[in-house]
Amino acid sequence: MRILSGIQPTGRFHWGNYFGAIQQYVDLQGSPEDAFYFIANLHALTTVRDKEKLLAMTKDAALDLLGLGLDPEKATLFVQSDVPEVSELTWLLLTVTSMGLLERCHAYKEKKARGLTAEMGLFTYPVLMAADILAYDSDLVPVGEDQNQHVEVARDIASSFNYLFGEVFILPKARNLDASAKVPGTDGAKMSKSYNNTLSVFEEPKAQRKKIMRIVTDSRPMEEPKDPETDPLYLLYKLFASEEERAEMAALYLRGGFGYGQIKKALADASERYFAPARERRAYFEAHPDEVDEILAEGAKRARSKAADVLARAQEACGVSFKRETS
Repeated sequence: MRILSGIQPTGRFHWGNYFGAIQQYVDLQGSPEDAFYFIANLHALTTVRDKEKLLAMTKDAALDLLGLGLDPEKATLFVQSDVPEVSELTWLLLTVTSMGLLERCHAYKEKKARGLTAEMGLFTYPVLMAADILAYDSDLVPVGEDQNQHVEVARDIASSFNYLFGEVFILPKARNLDASAKVPGTDGAKMSKSYNNTLSVFEEPKAQRKKIMRIVTDSRPMEEPKDPETDPLYLLYKLFASEEERAEMAALYLRGGFGYGQIKKALADASERYFAPARERRAYFEAHPDEVDEILAEGAKRARSKAADVLARAQEACGVSFKRETS
């Protein structure tokens, strides 16, 4: 069973990215043939229009993913644009995709509703995503609930192609990532780059500690007991704490008589300890760029081999590939 997922290099990964997705990518990796993960730099072109910035963010994404535990001995890690077969497959899929299907997709609808110009890259984004999924005969696609539509679109497009040209593509299924991993940001809302409320995984510890100490809290008296499960600080702390530490902290909330500064310090300490091994791994890979290049090149080679087989299958099915006799 093959698992496939991609992540855009549109900024440094934050706690929400890690607990909402990357941690589960690491847990799901089993062998390079079973787990394919890519850095979606082609998708990022819909928002990033600075060459040097995109190159730098793609490099940072590779370092971050390796630091956070993606293991090239257990998963195939590659950069999306290093597999040109996916772009060619996208055209074949576009020829069987209705405009109505794409007009119903969330990102395009939301941008149009706000009166903003939507480029063709955004409009056809779901087709490139479908090609990403279908090119590797993916069985499962780990996504958040808000991304289910993209997997459904991939299934719809694959079904249309199969109906017209025969059984070419495997129909993938979504595997919803752990809903309990929704991470509050520094303002209490969902952690998101869009809200500017993130805590980056690899931010310098002293700078991050200052951000944590500025997290917004309520104005209830210190002596008042509080429900820990409704407090963003506790919800962040429990991501890093052991069961025993969670129980002790929850008891403190229910008892009352504490200050939020105490909780923030405990959160800063716990998060720093938790990510210390990842910082060490990332530092190693940053000091060995040739090794990172080799990992990505080997990942691209493996991914291209599979994508080439699927593309050839699709080309033959729809009649754009034929063998010429040579004398």
